Amino acid sequence: MSDKKDTEELFMSSRASKPLRLGFIGGGLNSAIGSTHRIAVEMDGRFALKAGCFSAHQDINHETGQAWGVDESRVYDDWRALLRGEKKRLDAVVVLTPTPSHMDIVLGAMRKGFPVICEKTLATSSAEAEEIKKAVQKYNAFLAVTYNYSGYPMLREMKMMIEKGMLGKITQIHAEMPQDGFIRVDAKGRNVSPQAWRLKDTQTLATVSLDLGTHTHHMIHFLTGSSPLEVLALQDSFGAFKQIIDNVVCVARYANHMVCQLWHSKCALGHRNGLRVRVYGTKGSARWRQMDPEHLSYTDITGQTRILDRATDMDNLSADPRYNRFKAGHPDGFIEAFANLYYDIADCLIEFKEKGAYASPWVFGADIAYEGLCMLEAICRSSQNKAWEKAGAPEKRG
Repeated sequence: MSDKKDTEELFMSSRASKPLRLGFIGGGLNSAIGSTHRIAVEMDGRFALKAGCFSAHQDINHETGQAWGVDESRVYDDWRALLRGEKKRLDAVVVLTPTPSHMDIVLGAMRKGFPVICEKTLATSSAEAEEIKKAVQKYNAFLAVTYNYSGYPMLREMKMMIEKGMLGKITQIHAEMPQDGFIRVDAKGRNVSPQAWRLKDTQTLATVSLDLGTHTHHMIHFLTGSSPLEVLALQDSFGAFKQIIDNVVCVARYANHMVCQLWHSKCALGHRNGLRVRVYGTKGSARWRQMDPEHLSYTDITGQTRILDRATDMDNLSADPRYNRFKAGHPDGFIEAFANLYYDIADCLIEFKEKGAYASPWVFGADIAYEGLCMLEAICRSSQNKAWEKAGAPEKRG
């Protein structure tokens, strides 16, 4: 639907439709990401938070329900009780607990017939993700994973530019996500205190890769649709917690001779969240960074560079009304990007309820989560073996 008037009418009708009813599992007031999800789901009127088991700490659980206007009778002390009590009363559950608990909750919700929206990373290993993949097929279940950065309008603009051929054949991508949380100290010289689960690696996967590497993998797939073939990687510990990996550098070969460099780190001083992606092709390049999300730098084959934003006159996707809650020059940010993704999830959930399936260029589920975990495990093997490692699923490695 390219006509602007039709797009505006569709946007307004979507906003006017009855909100889909959600229950949160996790995401209480003490959660790192819970408040962001709560604001994002309700920003465009597509969802309404109706029930929750927000925390295993009952004071926080009930305090969260009260703060967010959830009826006390629909605040549950256990996530299993929520699934029992909310059967046919919710349109989906949102899983916001720490990653190690995701699989049990996601599978439990699917068995009860609930559509599931899950915070990344979906699982702690490719084996867990494969089990969830099988459950999606077995129960014909709805599953969406919240890869939230793909909600930024200018990243979506970059994706459209690639699909239109404006960059030509993509030859290389550099995707990085440096942060400083495991090395920076406060004014008294004290290190941060991460959640306990973030301070444990396994033999097959570094937790920093679960946390950050999942985003760089998804970013490349989101932009190009390509899958990794093999990786060569180094893993190190440079920060305050020597028992865990906190810095990962990787070169990856993709299909069609595309080469990618990936870096994710929690010991890069000067970066609160340095997510950046640079895409180079035979006809042009495009560059975007999370700390300046409203601008996309585009260079054509003559070497001329333009800085694009939501108001750029070039038939751009980011000019659609849904991405302009207010006009360009008044920056959107992290929470608005989250809300953009939830807007798409609402569309997919409605389509799924009507047709038993959904298709979207913006929403991803178990397949991409599984592929990403296979790649992150290959990165771990490569660092340990000091060699190239196949990055695909075991059945595709040959």
